[in-house]
Amino acid sequence: MRLSQMLFVTLREDPAEAEIPSHKLLLRAGYIRRIGSGVYAYLPLMWRVLQKVSQIVREEMNATGAQEVLLPAMQPSELWKESGRWDTYTQAEGIMFTLTDRQNREVALGPTHEEVITAIARDMIRSYRQLPLHLYQIQTKFRDEIRPRFGLMRGREFIMKDGYSFHTSEESLKQTYADMDRAYRNMFTRTGLKFRPVEADSGAIGGSGSQEFMVLADAGEDEILYTEDGKYSANTEKAVSLPPDAVPSTFTKFEKLDTPNTPTIETLAQFLKCSPTQIVKNVLYQAVYDNGVTVLVLASIRGDQDVNEVKLANELVKLGDRFGGKTLLALTVPDAEAQAKWAAKPLPLGYISPGLEDSYIGKQEKLHPKFLRLVDKTAVDLQNFVTGSNESGYHVVGANWGKQYPLPADVVDIRKARPGDRAMHDPSQILQTARGIEVGHIFQLGTKYSKAMGATYTSETGEELPLVMGCYGVGVSRLAQAAVEQNHDKDGIIWPVAIAPYHAIVVIPNVTDAAQVEAAEKLYADLNAAGVETLLDDRDERAGVKFKDSELVGIPFRVVTGRSLQQGKVEVVQRATKESQEIALDQVVPTLKQWIQEAIAP
Repeated sequence: MRLSQMLFVTLREDPAEAEIPSHKLLLRAGYIRRIGSGVYAYLPLMWRVLQKVSQIVREEMNATGAQEVLLPAMQPSELWKESGRWDTYTQAEGIMFTLTDRQNREVALGPTHEEVITAIARDMIRSYRQLPLHLYQIQTKFRDEIRPRFGLMRGREFIMKDGYSFHTSEESLKQTYADMDRAYRNMFTRTGLKFRPVEADSGAIGGSGSQEFMVLADAGEDEILYTEDGKYSANTEKAVSLPPDAVPSTFTKFEKLDTPNTPTIETLAQFLKCSPTQIVKNVLYQAVYDNGVTVLVLASIRGDQDVNEVKLANELVKLGDRFGGKTLLALTVPDAEAQAKWAAKPLPLGYISPGLEDSYIGKQEKLHPKFLRLVDKTAVDLQNFVTGSNESGYHVVGANWGKQYPLPADVVDIRKARPGDRAMHDPSQILQTARGIEVGHIFQLGTKYSKAMGATYTSETGEELPLVMGCYGVGVSRLAQAAVEQNHDKDGIIWPVAIAPYHAIVVIPNVTDAAQVEAAEKLYADLNAAGVETLLDDRDERAGVKFKDSELVGIPFRVVTGRSLQQGKVEVVQRATKESQEIALDQVVPTLKQWIQEAIAP
């Protein structure tokens, strides 16, 4: 492609809308253009990148025996109501675009396709002889993000590969899950990115186990905890660890103390000259289920620890049957406005005790009449601990479970693991931290969707059994931007060779110089004929502008037909290292072919 004929416009200044380097560079280099909030057009250069990423994904999926399909983006609400996720996606998370058609039917733009694929399997899979089966697609998805940001990282429209497998058993599912783990590692290795697989929370997708693939980058929205021995890594939402040992309490008797101006653990520990590990912190949450029931949750945890709200939400989903709810719509720390709807008297915020009386809750329709009391494992064995007194300005010391306060029946793990904690598998290993961008996620779904939607198969013995399912996603457009976030410098993008829009760019410094033009035209034709995807910068621009643009756009190799032509050579610059060397004209094609093959070799 000749640059003079391409839709190619670069910007010298960072757009005001862009916050992180990859977003700024993709806009400046003319790869994408903002159309609306969280909605971007993929321009010619970007579309080539996306096609290359998609092809790598397609090749690795096909190699496992998966079959490509294309599913509808518009989905009827009935399918989502069958699975029980309509309320989750339209109310709890609120991320699904929905509309009503002219026949007054509710439909949605799919953020994911579990329901559609399960309906297809329900209609078409009859016998165990058809299993296992693995279908995938590469398609546009939609999410109504509250705050779209970071360009393609968190947009409202994006390209994704999602795949779904169907099995007769958990053993078969685990085999495909292992196949996908290898395929995903191959995909991300082939794209040239540094990545880390981590244990992850399954979220609204559900299932018994899942793993994320994170591209390591400082601007990553997710925090990863890992050990140096390489045996453990997890998203902080899922991570587990050994907390620091608790310091034995120095208090020997139970008494109430005046502790003015100590609403935080830090101020209380300083006032009492005690360790935060001697304190039981009590945090109040408000949970709303899909049946309209509101539950007030009192979570007790050791004072030096924090509640992991993802883990807490998962526990509340498990306990939903107690309140007649299947889906957790919301989990919040109730503010003054929320408290006014149910509180019978003002809450002693900052001074709440584990024994907060149920009388604090007034009568209200659809409000559970008592607190749900949970205690984290870190607080269970504390003795003579410090905690709130239910009176502002006062705490109690020397308290014990089973004496002053009943130990809650529900003992749970809801603490947030953090850097510096000891690893569960080896306490000598200390958790380290890194930032990551999620580009892939694989799930073991089990029978969650097949049971809900009646998708069964006939076994060898003639029994009707629910299909066992797996789910596997790759963010194609997100991965493309993640590559830029991981590979750039002050001058622009540095594309990994395997997914660069073009391998090389031939630059004519002076388009009025016939020798430069002739040499460039021949190299351009020869390189493309040899399979080296090449751009020709034949614009009537200053050489400095062309060089800056080539660095901004990030093409891996730049060939310049400049002064060295007099010696029968051209300058070749490698974008990643900025190393420059003069190469004889007849050696340019074989040299670049070799470099490219080495860069993209599996």
